[in-house]
Amino acid sequence: MKTGSGGNMKKMVSVLVLVALACTCVFAQGAQEAKSEESKKLTVYTTVSEKTIEPIVSQFEEETGIEVELVTAGVGELLKRIESEKDNPLADVIWGAALSSIQAYDTNLFKPYRTVNYDSIYEPYRVEGDYYTPYGIALRCLLVNTNLTEGIDVTGYASLLNPALKGKISMVDPSASSSGFGQLSNMLFDMGTDHDPESEAAWNYVTEFAKNLDGKLLNSSSAVWKGVCDGEYAVGCTYEEVSFQAVKDGYPVKIVYCEEGAYGECTTAAIVNGAKNEKNAEKFIDFLTSLEIQQLFCDELNIRGIRSDLAFSDALPNTASITLTDGNSALASANKKAWLSRFMDVWTSVAN
Repeated sequence: MKTGSGGNMKKMVSVLVLVALACTCVFAQGAQEAKSEESKKLTVYTTVSEKTIEPIVSQFEEETGIEVELVTAGVGELLKRIESEKDNPLADVIWGAALSSIQAYDTNLFKPYRTVNYDSIYEPYRVEGDYYTPYGIALRCLLVNTNLTEGIDVTGYASLLNPALKGKISMVDPSASSSGFGQLSNMLFDMGTDHDPESEAAWNYVTEFAKNLDGKLLNSSSAVWKGVCDGEYAVGCTYEEVSFQAVKDGYPVKIVYCEEGAYGECTTAAIVNGAKNEKNAEKFIDFLTSLEIQQLFCDELNIRGIRSDLAFSDALPNTASITLTDGNSALASANKKAWLSRFMDVWTSVAN
């Protein structure tokens, strides 16, 4: 009986071991299949225009076999989503946030990654800590509808206080969009005493500008330039990329760089901390900063690239011909919440 009982016990143990091994194999196979499936997907939260999304994403998908799911919205909305989803991230990458906008959020929301193209990035554009990777420079400008501004000289921010433009200027809520906050920062640096964005002169200008908006503050950056192209507004406070596209598309518009100074800052891509498709996110960052795609940005998409080895085309005017603002992205980022709060106080006081 003892021996028989012991033999049966050994058989049972053997069976249990085999079952455990089989389960392990099944689980391992399932995990491998899940990993394989995961390696072909990427969720991107983006603020960039459709004209940029289509060629970039199509080429990325073709070259890598990775399927990209896009969520498009303003930078404020997307960053708040990433913040609210931090315990279970749904995005892998955020693409298109201006540096001053994304830096205003907790760095723990993002995972540091140094692109394989880091050494080719023009040194002043490299971001300390590698939480955000620059891929372009957004230069602020005005888009002017030439049919609606005959006899009105639009040269920069001071000219936007012209009573003839009251209610005819499109501006996006700076709390909803990187381009909107970039324009607000540009105004503050340009119109402040000695370029001091905290000076009384800076905020006096913002108040007068807000009055000339005549109660109209848009909720998306695309509405700004589209409104000018469609003849709803005479002037839009926007940025180079979409403005040049509007000119190329044949709309009756022209681009004006503010004579007081144009503010340019890095547009970025960043990997969300806890991203489910982290390796694919890294591939996307490397793709955006590759020489081929950077050259495509410059030659066809009206985006100033950030690599030091680019051959700039004649499509974008040389910055030597543009008065540039001595802006400071770090200062703008550090003061973003305070400036947005103060702007809303101004807006509330003049819009009612």
